[in-house]
Formats: sequence, C-alpha cells, structure tokens
Amino acid sequence: MPIPTLWSPRLLSLLRIIVGLGFVQHGCSKFFGIPPFPMPLTPLFMVAGVLELGGGALILLGLFTRPVAFVLSGMSAVAYFMVHFPQSFFPAANGGEAAMLYCFVFLYLAAAGPGPISLDARRSA
Repeated sequence: MPIPTLWSPRLLSLLRIIVGLGFVQHGCSKFFGIPPFPMPLTPLFMVAGVLELGGGALILLGLFTRPVAFVLSGMSAVAYFMVHFPQSFFPAANGGEAAMLYCFVFLYLAAAGPGPISLDARRSA
C-alpha cells in the first residue's frame, strides 16, 4: 500500500483533533478568559461559546462527529457573515479567515467522518 494511502485516514483524525482543540480554545476564551475574550459576553456569544466548547470537545474526541461538524460548519458560516463580512468582502481584510476555514473544515468532516482514531470508530467496531 502506498504511503499516502496508508497515512490518509490517520491524517484525517489528526486534522479533526487539531481543529477540535482550536475550537475548544475559542469556547475557553469566552467562558474562562483563557485567553482573554476582547468583547462583552452577549447572549449570542454565550450560545457560540457553548457550541465552541461542547462541539469542539466532541470533535476532539471524535464522538458524533458528522452531525456535530455539520452544526459547527453552519455556526462558523453564520459567524463569518454576521461579524466579519459586513466589514469587508475579503477575509484577509475583515479578520474572518479562521471562521471561513473552520466552516469548510467542519463541512469536510461532516462528509468524511472522524477517521480511524476516534470514539465514533471505536463505537462502530
């Protein structure tokens, strides 16, 4: 088996884990101030924080990956269009690069699944 084919599923799991860790960090910022969140915690930001912390943890563990990733993809799209897009059309100018990338990585995970190193894979074995 060629090396890229052998490693592709493992790298999918690694991508999921890293993205989950990054999203958990956004939730920790909102609720625990680590790192400090620069804006007031409005009800909308609280909902986002719950999705980031809870959804990010589920993505990190690879548990219910497809439905959670689908919801987080939508949340990231909403964040981009509500917060970043009104400032500028270009993601590099409006600070929305992370939201845009999270949106499409989560959409990919919703389609591709969690990879072999996940609780979902363990549950189905």
